[in-house]
Amino acid sequence: MLHCATKDFLGLSDQETAYIDLKLMLAENLKKRRLAKKLTQVELAKLLNSNQSRIAKMEAGDPSVSIDLLVKSLLALGTSKQDLAGIIAED
Repeated sequence: MLHCATKDFLGLSDQETAYIDLKLMLAENLKKRRLAKKLTQVELAKLLNSNQSRIAKMEAGDPSVSIDLLVKSLLALGTSKQDLAGIIAED
C-alpha cells in the first residue's frame, strides 16, 4: 500500500512498511464491514464500548490505534478468523 518513494523518503524498513500496510488494510476493512452492516460510527462505538472519535481514528489507521484493537473490532463485527487471514494475506 505504501508507495516505494514514500517508504524511501521516510527511511522505513521492509518490516515497518509491512506493519503499516497491515494496519491500513485492517482499518480499511473495518470501515467496509461497518458500512456493509449499515452502522454509523456512533453505533459501532456503542457496540465496542468506545466513542465515535476513536472509531474515526481506527478507520483512518491512526498511529495511536493498535492492531490488536482493530482485530478485536473486526471480530466484534462478525469477521471470521478465515476472513482475517484473508485480509492479512491481501497484497
